[in-house]
Amino acid sequence: MNIETFRNYCLSKKLVTENFPFDEVTLVFKVSEKMFALAGLESKPTTVNLKCDPTRAIELREMHPEINPGYHMSKIHWNTVNIEGNLSNEFIQTLIDDSYNLVVAGISKKKRQALGLDR
Repeated sequence: MNIETFRNYCLSKKLVTENFPFDEVTLVFKVSEKMFALAGLESKPTTVNLKCDPTRAIELREMHPEINPGYHMSKIHWNTVNIEGNLSNEFIQTLIDDSYNLVVAGISKKKRQALGLDR
């Protein structure tokens, strides 16, 4: 997956915004002001950080050399994923979905309802 495909998929999620809060090369995607994905625009190969359930994060790291503990993030809750490796676009989309859904689940029920994020 290239960075444009990654970006477009993140932006296709409901109420997602993008910005550069840290510097001009770290693109951050948020839902309701909470980060669910970060992309280092200058990293080669292209890597992204995605939130992940802690148990699943360990399993994914053991199964896929493209997935490592989150770089500059909580190693428990974030993975760094090489999106230019051997992982399929569909699998990367699943990882994005999981990250997005974890963040949405952390928003209060009242706020989720007000934003139209409740399923």
